Amino acid sequence: MRELEILKSDPWLAPYANAIVGRYEYFESVEKKLTGEGTSLSDFATGYLYFGLHRLPDGWVFREWAPNASAIFMIGDFNNWQRHPEYQLKKMQNGIWEIRLPDYAIAHTQLYKLLVEWEGGSGERIPAWARRVVQDEETKIFSAQVWNPIKPYTFKIKKFVPKVDPLLIYECHIGMSGMEEKVSSYDEFRRNILPRIHRAGYNCIQVMAIQEHPYYGSFGYHVSSFFAASSRFGTPDELKHLIDDAHELGISVIMDIVHSHAVRNEVEGLGRFDGTPYQYFHGGSRREHPAWDSLCLDYAKPAVLHFLLSNCKFWIEEYKFDGFRFDGVTSMLYRSHGLGEDFNGYDSYYNLNQDGDAICYLTLANKLIHQVNPHAISIAEEMSGMPGLANKVEHGGLGFDYRLAMGIPDFWIKMIKEVRDEDWNVGKIYWELTNRRSDEKTISYAESHDQALVGDKTIIFRLIDADMYWHMQRGDNTLTVDRGVALHKMIRLITATTINGGYLNFMGNEFGHPEWIDFPREGNGWSYKYARRQWSLFDNERFLYHGLGEFDRAMITLIESVPNFNLIPILQLWDKENDRVLAYQRGDLIFVFNFNGLKSFTDYGILADKGSYKIVLNTDNGYFGGFDLIDEDMEYFTLTNQKELVGKEWLKLYIPARTAFVLKKQ
Repeated sequence: MRELEILKSDPWLAPYANAIVGRYEYFESVEKKLTGEGTSLSDFATGYLYFGLHRLPDGWVFREWAPNASAIFMIGDFNNWQRHPEYQLKKMQNGIWEIRLPDYAIAHTQLYKLLVEWEGGSGERIPAWARRVVQDEETKIFSAQVWNPIKPYTFKIKKFVPKVDPLLIYECHIGMSGMEEKVSSYDEFRRNILPRIHRAGYNCIQVMAIQEHPYYGSFGYHVSSFFAASSRFGTPDELKHLIDDAHELGISVIMDIVHSHAVRNEVEGLGRFDGTPYQYFHGGSRREHPAWDSLCLDYAKPAVLHFLLSNCKFWIEEYKFDGFRFDGVTSMLYRSHGLGEDFNGYDSYYNLNQDGDAICYLTLANKLIHQVNPHAISIAEEMSGMPGLANKVEHGGLGFDYRLAMGIPDFWIKMIKEVRDEDWNVGKIYWELTNRRSDEKTISYAESHDQALVGDKTIIFRLIDADMYWHMQRGDNTLTVDRGVALHKMIRLITATTINGGYLNFMGNEFGHPEWIDFPREGNGWSYKYARRQWSLFDNERFLYHGLGEFDRAMITLIESVPNFNLIPILQLWDKENDRVLAYQRGDLIFVFNFNGLKSFTDYGILADKGSYKIVLNTDNGYFGGFDLIDEDMEYFTLTNQKELVGKEWLKLYIPARTAFVLKKQ
């Protein structure tokens, strides 16, 4: 049997070697079928250069794949949306349709659709490969738009190499990024929010809701047009300008890419594009996602693989995105979509519940992405813990660079909701944050957009609740506010400094944004009140929000100041449950936490490397909303250890209740 590196690194996988080798060999066979001899996946994934609308030196060419269609017409404002013979497509081979038009037939910004006819019916459709889709403000109808500006945007930064050790991600949504009750634009984000992210120290932004989606409130996860950057936020050139400016600031840009399902819509989306329910999707019982009100793509079809792989390459090549966070990977991996599964052992990953075609697609996608850009970043949003997800393809893995540590925010929610402060187990906290596969990098986070939506609560809101609205001004805080502000900083510090790959924060949560996210909908009168960010709360130095944001900035700056921070081994120095005190070391830094809400400790001893230490970050600093109980100018010297612990000495510390600080060896 073939010996894959993934099997060598984890002996517990030995009983499943046949399944792992089998999926790898299936991937190899599919790749060979797609590419043939002498070509690569990158050569194969160029459908966006062939399909859709393209400008030629002497006119235009448009192509579409619709195998079940009997006739296709281009209709638009150039022909009064009528079925005209001169705009009829010609049927080619393999279900491909084509039309060539003279230069004057269509023009920049004109609107168009396809009228697709099939046996027994017809319907208007937005082209599957459309690069620009807009919605009429009055009728709310979506149409494709000809996009061919005289002076298209030219990138200033041709090649960009992301900083990834560590990867510090600022998750954001363009539309809700402004303070006004409206949909914010790419340009407003570039001018107003990008400088904030740069100042905060994050080196990567993860942008949500880029692919066009009919319903704004879907958060971008019900995609209709896979190749169109959402026009709600502006033009393709404005998005390119945003990415270019981010690169100038040294910030990489990755996008949430949704290849796990698609919107059900037929007029706007791919639901019955050529009259059949299964052109892009599974037929029968597997067609509809049982929990998401969406359609499931059929990854066994070469044309679907071509479409999706071309989509990956398109966003990297056309917009200079630095990679992707793949949404809904768990749903893709399993025929059950992970619903009702407990995933409590290795048997859960190799029990014939897996979707081999979806696993193959993800492997192909990751290989392609890194062919197109060797520095690209790929992250899996995956909660089952399937081994090998973030292992290299050639080692037998699926090829992601990182996996989201989705259990960590769930853990923090459970702790805050269900466990009294006096029962917080610091050993368990440390274990939960560091329990991961040693051969896979993860993205740790205390909370993301998921915890900020209506129906859930952010960490700050769980800790402080209604007092946030009345007592977040300095000097007016209550015991509830004091506790919440302290724990907010401690939870972030311990989560961010135990990473083995990267750290993620959702826009505004770093300063404890007080409101949930609720997009305009019928139930709230189509209000934008909760689909925005109140940056003024952070900007006002009289508010504790400012202190929280400044602490986050100091924390991120400290992490970024240490080269390869996430690769430095973590050494646990102290863990005493009765005291609820925890300490660990990374390189020259020692992290000390006192989760005890009632007890402060004087001359508290932990064992550390011999030497002197000074505090470089302290949650109790008054600037960060603390009480200045610690003298940060003091230098701490280790004391002789009477026990047989070679190289370790006692470090005596004053640790106030519910505080944490970082010491650096001098």
